[in-house]
Amino acid sequence: MDLSSMREEYVNNGLRRKDLDDNPIKQFETWFEQAMKADLIEPNAMSLATVGNDMMPSIRTVLLKFFDESGFVFFSNYESVKAKNIQENSKVALHFAWLGLERQVKIEGKAEKISSSKSLKYFLSRPKGSQIGAWVSQQSQVVSSRSVLEAKFNEIKSKFVKGEIPFPSFWGGYIVKPEKIEFWQGAKHRLHDRFQYMIKSDGTWQIDRLAP
Repeated sequence: MDLSSMREEYVNNGLRRKDLDDNPIKQFETWFEQAMKADLIEPNAMSLATVGNDMMPSIRTVLLKFFDESGFVFFSNYESVKAKNIQENSKVALHFAWLGLERQVKIEGKAEKISSSKSLKYFLSRPKGSQIGAWVSQQSQVVSSRSVLEAKFNEIKSKFVKGEIPFPSFWGGYIVKPEKIEFWQGAKHRLHDRFQYMIKSDGTWQIDRLAP
């Protein structure tokens, strides 16, 4: 299939340095709020790229659940492929594609587990079905059929029908502490605007314009 004729002309007026906050987290918050107001589908969906000892890149979509000056938090089974990759190599990348706004955000940094107490707090806020799901799925492992998953779900649901779902020790959150954050805004004639924030040794951020 030849896709060479597929082309989308960006109509946005672009992005200027004067439009950016000096703090990339505040800039991300501004763009994230605009993405929510634009009714984009799951604006907190982000691609997470990892590389383990085998040097084979792996990528998947996860959901951003918290962010602040410390970093960006998502949750996972600690026995999954992504978890094993992070254990072997903590360097990761995140990517948000807000195409309805002709925008992308790329984040590079290091991932580490958050505290069990913070993971527990979030786990207790989840719907009961999602809590059970965390127990059911041996994430990334081969499963013979969907019926096996459903049977295990019903088994655990019946087991804890009269009480709270216990917190699984093999599940929890990661925080990605950013070292680089890039804001990409589509512009006419493919002269897209890209600004990269890179953290310096004193904790401040250097901002550079990148060629499209």
